[in-house]
Amino acid sequence: MPELVPMPKLGFDMAEGTLVRKVKKDGETVAKGEVLAEIETDKATVEVEAPASGVVKGWVVEEGQPVPVGALMAVIGAADEQVDLNALKGEAAAAPAAEGAPMAAAPAPAAPKPAAGNGKPPADAPVHVAPTPGAPASPIARKMAADAGVDISQIPGTGPGGRIVKKDVEAYLAQPRPAAVPAAAPAAVARPTPAVPAVAREDEVVPLTRMRAIIARRMTESKQTVPQFYLNTQVDMDAAMALRKQLNALLPEEGKLSVNDFIIKAAALALREFPNLNATFGGDKVIRKGHVNIGNAVAIEGGLLTVVVKDADQKSVAQIAAEMKEMVGRVRAGKVQGADIEGSTFSISNLGMYDMDNFIAIINPPEAAILATGTVKAVPVVKDGALVPGQRMIITVSADHRVTDGAEAARFLQAVKKYLEEPLRLLL
Repeated sequence: MPELVPMPKLGFDMAEGTLVRKVKKDGETVAKGEVLAEIETDKATVEVEAPASGVVKGWVVEEGQPVPVGALMAVIGAADEQVDLNALKGEAAAAPAAEGAPMAAAPAPAAPKPAAGNGKPPADAPVHVAPTPGAPASPIARKMAADAGVDISQIPGTGPGGRIVKKDVEAYLAQPRPAAVPAAAPAAVARPTPAVPAVAREDEVVPLTRMRAIIARRMTESKQTVPQFYLNTQVDMDAAMALRKQLNALLPEEGKLSVNDFIIKAAALALREFPNLNATFGGDKVIRKGHVNIGNAVAIEGGLLTVVVKDADQKSVAQIAAEMKEMVGRVRAGKVQGADIEGSTFSISNLGMYDMDNFIAIINPPEAAILATGTVKAVPVVKDGALVPGQRMIITVSADHRVTDGAEAARFLQAVKKYLEEPLRLLL
């Protein structure tokens, strides 16, 4: 019996994805777990693995085509198996027509408007939508352009609404560079040279990327519909920093532990004690999650992407560090896997690397809480009546008042603090 490969649902709010690249073509053999295709969601470019071994009997969607969640993309079968692709294609074409149009209606107008109204149609590529400085582009396309030192706004996009996709960058890099491109750079550099700054500048309209649009929608929804309250406390990080230094002296470079790895483990253990913060509000009930899956916000171009350490309470700090390095590496390379970004039950947002003392994070629905952590700072502290140097970090929890209360959230913060101030507990 053939194995049907649908567009996966990566996150509760995902409505559709775009097939960016067919890694396995029609007639090619594929093993279960092998990368079958790359899709682009609102958050990232994600690799889709084959659900079964066999031969790719056919694709029913094309590269660059938006596909609703659950709609058929490809069929895998045995080498000698007969598959009626025409019937499957008919069903696949009907599903997007009925279900995909409303989903795609919201973001569609944002991309074409700048191309139609900028007054600068491309001279040598009439079939492409001319890019603008704010032109939408896939994460992998931006990464390839940055690595090649190319201004992505110079690349014509052939994706939906003029979106710049991987094949556009590849085609651009394969062509000889026109002589006019280097000549444009001095002109751009020459503009800001006047000693007196310009009195007025024209407004710049930057269309929202799909990622920025969905972040805007979800954060607005969170602030408007979730009654959030905030608590913070200061953590003595002397012991944790000393232990980290000792452990890192024994580990190879690629295995070294970050402060964030300790925070993830501490939060995971504290959530065992306070399951209401590892929960979801269900209208007339609270759903306490059976797994402690810690989402970690990673800054990428144009927004944030949350990668998830599954069952973090059951993993060592070293395991957490290794998983985080692998997932963040895939994020930076535009090769995110579906499992990397699915299933978080609680989130951490760490801005310590940006020298932020403290901040308040917005809850990521449908989770009930999020922990914001600042930088570890060397500060003067009083110990035993004497002023001595110390290392401190401020942690802040944002919590859903429908699920938990101030006293419980405060005890949760005390538990996180206990684990970080007595870090040997994290290694037990």
